[in-house]
Order: sequence, then structure tokens, then C-alpha cells
Amino acid sequence: MSVGVATCGVFGLAFWVDRFGQRERAEPSDAVVVLGARVLAGGVPSGALRARTEQAVALYQRGVASKLVFSGGVGVHPPSEARAMLALATRLGVPPEACVLEEQSHSTDDNARLTSALLRELGARRVVVVSDPYHLLRARQYFRLNGFEVLTSPALQTERNLSWVDRCYWTMREAIALLLHPRLLLARAPADVTTP
Repeated sequence: MSVGVATCGVFGLAFWVDRFGQRERAEPSDAVVVLGARVLAGGVPSGALRARTEQAVALYQRGVASKLVFSGGVGVHPPSEARAMLALATRLGVPPEACVLEEQSHSTDDNARLTSALLRELGARRVVVVSDPYHLLRARQYFRLNGFEVLTSPALQTERNLSWVDRCYWTMREAIALLLHPRLLLARAPADVTTP
């Protein structure tokens, strides 16, 4: 009985994770925060990093926010994920002065915690978080725990979203991660704002 309930819980949460992540929620905000992904040998952005950066640049060009905050430390290959995103964004026409870097994070929790100080320096209270669709629900919850109103914008053109096998795998993985951290599921928007 308990195994069946747990299985239903995982599949139900996975369905929520997937549905949540596929929907564009970006609206005018104080900043767009882009969560990092792997940098390949030679400093080449991975497909996920490229798709996330391109999505953020599109939001910037639409006027959603005047600041892009790139969050991600150094992984197996330098430079930092944040610096690789900056290089790509500037090549795509975003002025360097519109970009802020956070180069120490190595997890979603780090992304939210370490960018919080930078966002507060910018006077930001409402942010759009950009990541792969499967990642957005958990990312939103971490930023909520740090006191921000959070909208989300999926990078739909990532390999993990375009392949059904990968999409199912990563969505199930996220559902399990959320169940292992129940405090995330309880995080709410700050009391003085309303988030869709």
C-alpha cells in the first residue's frame, strides 16, 4: 500500500513538474536570473547553457528586464558557467553593463542563495528565472525561500526537453529531488506580492 502511494506521489509530482516547466510566465521584472549548466572542454557552452542564455537574451531584447544575472561557478572545464553565458550574451548583442555575474554556485540552492545579495544590491524584488523546463519548479521554490517574487521562463530548445526519453528521466529525477526536500514544496511567494 505505502509503495503504491509513494509511486503515485512521484508520478503526480512529476506531472506537475513537467506541466509547470513548459509554460512561459515571464512578465516585466527587476532582473532575469539565468541558472548555469555545463561548460565543455575549451570553454564551449553546453547545449543547455546555450539554450538558457539565448532565452535570457530574448527576454532582455523584449524588455522584460534591464539586467541579466548569470549564475554558475567553475565546473570540470573553465571558465565559470556565468562567464561563458556572459561571453555568449554579449556576442548576441547584450551590453556588458547590463550583465551581473555570480561565479561561486554549484547547485540550485547556491544559485538562489548567492545571487540574493546581488539582486538586493540591484533593488530587485521580482525576478524571472530561466532554466531547463524540468528545473524551473525547484528553482522557483529556492528563490522564494530567499524572499523573491519569482516568475519563470523555460529554455525549451534544450536536448533534455526535445528528447522524450530525456524529458521523462529528468522530470522524474526532479520529482524525487522535491520529495526529498519537502520544505521546498511549502515555499510561498512573499506575503506582499502575488505570483501566478
